[in-house]
Amino acid sequence: MRRLRVIRGWKDLQPGDRGAALAMGSFDGVHRGHQRVIALAAKAAGELAAPLAVITFDPHPRVYFRPDEPAFRLMKPDQQARALEDLGVDILYVLPLDPELANMTDKEFATRVLHEGLGARHVAVGFDNSFGKDRTGSPETMRAYGDDMGFGVSVAEPVADGEGEKFSSTAVREALREGRPEDARTILGRPFAIEGEVQRGRQLGRKLGFPTANVPLGDYVTPRFGVYATRTRLPDGREIPGVANIGVNPTVDGVTIPLLEVWLFDFDEDIYDQVIETDLIAFLRPELKFDGLETMTAQVMKDANTARDLLMPAFD
Repeated sequence: MRRLRVIRGWKDLQPGDRGAALAMGSFDGVHRGHQRVIALAAKAAGELAAPLAVITFDPHPRVYFRPDEPAFRLMKPDQQARALEDLGVDILYVLPLDPELANMTDKEFATRVLHEGLGARHVAVGFDNSFGKDRTGSPETMRAYGDDMGFGVSVAEPVADGEGEKFSSTAVREALREGRPEDARTILGRPFAIEGEVQRGRQLGRKLGFPTANVPLGDYVTPRFGVYATRTRLPDGREIPGVANIGVNPTVDGVTIPLLEVWLFDFDEDIYDQVIETDLIAFLRPELKFDGLETMTAQVMKDANTARDLLMPAFD
């Protein structure tokens, strides 16, 4: 597999880092709609014998322009890079969303960033893409700039489910907030996954017979609090089935920040401080407050049996 190169910025690039066929967008989730945009750029890259590249922004435009909104990310940068690499992308341009970039008109962005900075030979965008200050740029204006500056432009049509609902990052977030990870998977083309470093906690689960690996949610969109059947990837590549609680564990006092607490089945190794990635496969039940630890433990064991029944065929 070709290795993805990450290039931060758009100024003073080396000749070998310019001249790509580009897919432009935020690409949070790299869902099936995003994949159609990237496929158009890949088609152009093949025809032009050019590298295939993707443009994203750091921070995400929503964070830059609406910093007080709740956490919403569907993936961390490393997850995004892996997903793009799996699609055959050669270069990921991470453009710093700073006052200079944020205040460019759509024409200035096309001229200074795409044409002069990146030397784009082709630009693929989604049907609803907007760019430039006040989001005045559109696929139609991009086509006009491409004609003027000598780069091709292609526009991806929307991708929808069987009922006509458009695949979008917003739809993924709504599915997760409502406890519908299967629907999120349909849009993404893969399960939604939470990646993070395993924290050291009070080890209460271990004392009760179900040791958990605890990972903070950070900037991820917060899925519906509750219990999920899961699949976790370890740093060495092993995949372990499990059951997880997402929430604040109201039966235990002192937990205020939502956590992913995942019990990896038939696993007893020290993975503290290691980075793991956990897929949410199915929602089993809402988070509950029990009348004591004994009742909670009994329910966790029932949840584990349900999760095993759901997951084990995939691991046989």
